[in-house]
Amino acid sequence: MNGKLAECLKKLRLSGMAQTLEVRLQEATANRLDHAEFLELVLADEMAVRHERLIGRGMKAAGFREQKTLEDFQWDFNRSIKKKQIYDLAAGGFVRQHRDVLLAGPPGIGKSHLVQAIGRQLIHAGFHVLYRSIFDAVRDFLHDEAFEGHDRVMSRYLKPDLLILDDMGLKQLPKRSGEYLFEIIMRRHELRSTMMTSNRPLEDWGKLIGDVPAATAILDRLLAHAEILQITGKSYRLRGGGDSPQDAART
Repeated sequence: MNGKLAECLKKLRLSGMAQTLEVRLQEATANRLDHAEFLELVLADEMAVRHERLIGRGMKAAGFREQKTLEDFQWDFNRSIKKKQIYDLAAGGFVRQHRDVLLAGPPGIGKSHLVQAIGRQLIHAGFHVLYRSIFDAVRDFLHDEAFEGHDRVMSRYLKPDLLILDDMGLKQLPKRSGEYLFEIIMRRHELRSTMMTSNRPLEDWGKLIGDVPAATAILDRLLAHAEILQITGKSYRLRGGGDSPQDAART
């Protein structure tokens, strides 16, 4: 590839094409490709690079705590988790229909692994995903409200196609948590999808957020069109001494 062509590709920001052009030129000569076939190959290379970059930006923006996948989940450890049901969620139908999902069950059984893995799959499918623990979400609002940033932080929680709020019920939340959570759920209701995990029974939510009316209103909207996965079984952490199905499998 001559210098002038390389400079043109650089100016046009066609880095994917630039990376593979030499190989594609040799391939075109060897296989006697016509102009249209050659152009199709180099454009496919550029599209592949741009897609990978888009996925990378999506993963970074999502803010996942861990890099979890559905492939490395140990499905046989807790049989109450239905593999088909999880993969159906990962296909994204509930996001397209603006429905919500709640995964409920005791700590340590893989809920966080599953929601992060589902989120990764949906990013690959082209959806915008945001993952936050329930504590981080409340802290975001408490911090930014002190600096008059409520609208800015709320916008961050309203934009994603899927908002994942993890770890509801691990401990009691700060005052005014109910107000923030209610506003998020209310404003996303039937417009965007929300996925939550809960380590405690739903009737305990009022105590956890210190606001029974707010908890009732949150559940009323969240559960109106929600798919509820009630997961039971053993804790990976208690058995394996780790924090994931992989840790338990190695024990």
